[in-house]
Amino acid sequence: MTFSKTESEKQITDRIRRVLDDGSVAVLVTLLEAEAGHPGAKLLLNESGEGCGDLGDALLNQAAIAAARTFLNGRVEAKALRGREFAPEAESLHDSLLLFERIEREPRLIVAGAGHVGASLARLAALVGYQVALIDDRAEFLTRELFSGKTEQSIDLIVAKSWSDALHQAIGKGRSVSVAIVTRGHKQDEDCLRATISAQPDYIGMIGSKRRTNIVLDKLRAEGFDPDELKKVRAPVGLDIGAVSPEEVALAILGEIVAERRGGKGGSLSHWRR
Repeated sequence: MTFSKTESEKQITDRIRRVLDDGSVAVLVTLLEAEAGHPGAKLLLNESGEGCGDLGDALLNQAAIAAARTFLNGRVEAKALRGREFAPEAESLHDSLLLFERIEREPRLIVAGAGHVGASLARLAALVGYQVALIDDRAEFLTRELFSGKTEQSIDLIVAKSWSDALHQAIGKGRSVSVAIVTRGHKQDEDCLRATISAQPDYIGMIGSKRRTNIVLDKLRAEGFDPDELKKVRAPVGLDIGAVSPEEVALAILGEIVAERRGGKGGSLSHWRR
């Protein structure tokens, strides 16, 4: 790993900006309390293993970097840990307190299909804080008048001349991105799924009955798409909440997306029984 003790906080800030611009992930470690090191000191570790900054103690740096890798690979956004938790073998660090913060873009949701479900999903996702892009090849479904609420003004409306091109551009590098395919037919589903799988977002869901979604998945499998990648597609999309209306279906889809992002199981929290 590349590690420099001469990096300033400005350089760490610049690297954080680069992480966000690239759509990648990093972990920022801040020393809150320690006998060794300098409280307030920071270091940053990115996905490729490159680091910058200095906590003021070589052993503490090494232990923090090892612990940061867990946050890179996990879903926890922030957590403070005592040294006895992240470096139990190093008694001199047991009273150290570090804050680990996962650095990544705000979550984005790409909705392919602006029918009743897609429009409802875009509105709901924007309400809970997602950056939303709503895509359709029918311009009349994407007029700003249909999305005139305060929150809905943040929804990016994209008229697709090509589903594939529109999705590739909207997804970008795919990190912190979820894609919900809720189009009106097999052909559109296939076009969207081809483009989405190749972009490798964090989550892919496709609406439709088991029969309809299996037809699409089987066709892509026959075309040579990686079976392991196809297994990651949530199809039919959404949690089983008995949804009927478009708004309820949208809620089921967003619930699954949030569960995937946060590492939730999607079941009931209640274990109480009489």
